[in-house]
Amino acid sequence: MANVAKKVSWSGRDRDDDEDGRAGETTPLLNGTGPGAAGGVRQLTPSSFLRIGQLSNVDLNEDIHELTELPRQRPNEIPHNEKLLSLKYESLDYDNSENQLFLEEERRINHAAFRTVEIKRWVICAMIGILTGLVACFIDIVVENLAGLKYRVVKDNIDKFTAKGGLSFSLLLWATLNASVVMVGSVIVAFIEPVAAGSGIPQIKCYLNGVKIPHVVRLKTLVIKVCGVILSVVGGLAVGKEGPMIHSGAVIAAGISQGRSTSLKRDFKIFEYFRRDTEKRDFVSAGAAAGVSAAFGAPVGGVLFSLEEGASFWNQFLTWRIFFASMISTFTLNSVLSVYHGNAWDLSSPGLINFGRFDSEKMGYTIQEIPIFIFMGVVGGILGALFNALNYWLTMFRIRYIHRPCLQVVEAMLVAAVTATVGFVMIYCSRDCQPIQGSSVAYPLQLFCADGEYNSMATAFFNTPEKSVVNLFHDPPGSYNPMTLGMFTLMYFFLACWTYGLTVSAGVFIPSLLIGAAWGRLFGISLSYLTKGSIWADPGKYALMGAAAQLGGIVRMTLSLTVIMMEATGNVTYGFPIMLVLMTAKIVGDYFVEGLYDMHIQLQSVPFLHWEAPVTSHSLTAREVMSTPVTCLRRIERVGTVVDILSDTSSNHNGFPVVESNPDTTQVAGLRGLILRSQLIVLLKHKVFVERANLSLVQRRLKLKDFRDAYPRFPPIQSIHVSQDERECMIDLSEFMNPSPYTVPQEASLPRVFKLFRALGLRHLVVVDNRNEVVGMVTRKDLARYRLGKEGLEELSLAQT
Repeated sequence: MANVAKKVSWSGRDRDDDEDGRAGETTPLLNGTGPGAAGGVRQLTPSSFLRIGQLSNVDLNEDIHELTELPRQRPNEIPHNEKLLSLKYESLDYDNSENQLFLEEERRINHAAFRTVEIKRWVICAMIGILTGLVACFIDIVVENLAGLKYRVVKDNIDKFTAKGGLSFSLLLWATLNASVVMVGSVIVAFIEPVAAGSGIPQIKCYLNGVKIPHVVRLKTLVIKVCGVILSVVGGLAVGKEGPMIHSGAVIAAGISQGRSTSLKRDFKIFEYFRRDTEKRDFVSAGAAAGVSAAFGAPVGGVLFSLEEGASFWNQFLTWRIFFASMISTFTLNSVLSVYHGNAWDLSSPGLINFGRFDSEKMGYTIQEIPIFIFMGVVGGILGALFNALNYWLTMFRIRYIHRPCLQVVEAMLVAAVTATVGFVMIYCSRDCQPIQGSSVAYPLQLFCADGEYNSMATAFFNTPEKSVVNLFHDPPGSYNPMTLGMFTLMYFFLACWTYGLTVSAGVFIPSLLIGAAWGRLFGISLSYLTKGSIWADPGKYALMGAAAQLGGIVRMTLSLTVIMMEATGNVTYGFPIMLVLMTAKIVGDYFVEGLYDMHIQLQSVPFLHWEAPVTSHSLTAREVMSTPVTCLRRIERVGTVVDILSDTSSNHNGFPVVESNPDTTQVAGLRGLILRSQLIVLLKHKVFVERANLSLVQRRLKLKDFRDAYPRFPPIQSIHVSQDERECMIDLSEFMNPSPYTVPQEASLPRVFKLFRALGLRHLVVVDNRNEVVGMVTRKDLARYRLGKEGLEELSLAQT
């Protein structure tokens, strides 16, 4: 087995620099000693693996190197399992540092300036909506043209060889086209930007939760994401283009809100006020909602998706701005596509996928059908749990054995070729022939059917998944043989399960809907046989319920998915049954296994914080979970000491408590504030030393703009030159530290600490004793280590990844 450091990462391989651009920083094995520990460092003793949070005071006169000279045990092989927590991921600074510079700037801003800032927020949300809609249009138009070209070529080839024999060449052509297109899509993801793989929803969930996923909102990621999803869909994989739109919208929002591109090294000198994690997070929430809105034509569903699945922090003003961005996104997509399709004034196709109108009169439901819908929800929950369990074991296999980019590309090509082969064989073996008159099939394959007829199996396999879903919803009764639907459901279930997790840009929404629509329609046909053709056993209605049940059973979304399905069908009538189906599917699925997105977050060992602490964790206190001892700084500190602390890779913290120290004794005085690594680096870069200020060598007083200009990729400490003479200078942290950091007493219970940390979006929580002396630091990983398992409260192991 290879080292987990190479395997368990969305980026697929080790990076030498993280999102802040700090090159070559290593992450030690023990908790509290990595970047995410951000200020707390565990005693490097064997007991640290077993017992956590030994109480100790901080001796500021102790040489800092004594903490790091102990032997470090780094095993080359770390057996991966689900009970790991990675030290690779850092936290985002959602809590504003209210230092002297920040407060002075806020006091200078008058009421008119605040209104200007608010107007800029609305302008940014409008730009997010417009650009997300345009990206969605680009994806839709390119996929439609390239997929149409591919299907026409293959169809002409099959029609030609059906008459004179040699259909094996048609199979070879179809499989080769699929594998070639997918190869290009997989190569750009695996070798250029691995974080663009998948739908991106788990990564955005983590980002909004407060976890920094490297490269997740880069411009390069957006380009690879868009190109990759086009190639994946055109390559015939069991994927959809709707899921990646959420990631794309989030990247667009992150870029626009900063008024510059660090990738292109262009600064437009606008929106500088929003260059901090707090503001960026809110705009990313709007971008994710705009992506959902563009994908499904569901602006309200987009807002609810961002609320339910993404944003960890919410307020009323944010809701309204996010809804505005979603509406603009839908309107932009609708307008451009209406012009593209030649009906410029018709705005009736608002999303990438339009489920079509469901006629309430022909497809109404009665009270007798409610138990049937609940039963379909149970089936969806069980099938969704089976899908997730199979994908879990497959992902574990990939983590262990298919972690090299070249192997990932080969696997993607294999899946593409197998998908084409399975589709061809099933179409070839099917004898389900339907009359072509009045059919809405885009590429009807005749094969061995009589003249004027087409192969019904081809409508499901020989088409883009979005069109196949709409066909299953709206084709008239009798369009599909039950055997056709049964075989398609079985095969597509395993193909979709195999496909999710490949190193390609792809979503799971549409494959899930397609699987559910197929078995739901089969269920409706079976019901009509049992009831002898009763009017309420319309197969299209049950295809809709099956699609909702299957998607709900896999991703476990409830509120947002209900509204998305209602908006995509344009019918409020089905709101109650869809809600029943989704709730049932979630309850049943959660009994067996987690949702797909949560499962993949867990497999990546991300320190993800849920809404509440584990219910049985009241027995733990801050003293037991905190990191200790803590590296502290004096309010006026020697420059050399600061440089040594920042350069020490084995204690690479991101936040340092600032204390007053009595020079006559080794007794540590109380806490005075907290300063971040990024702030210290900016101070060293601009050489803001006490002696230089006294000699008037400092050109000007440092402003908050200097910190924002360095955001988000602060320079590494190795790139800052400090001479030997400058090392003896002193640096005054009073003006730049946060003088009022959040603290908790060491007797506080874990749920109380968790609630404070989670609700305020903290990165560091200082633990103090009754004399206000620093005794420890609580960070994200200290809290994420505890979760409720099958045997009660359990503590996760820590991996060097």
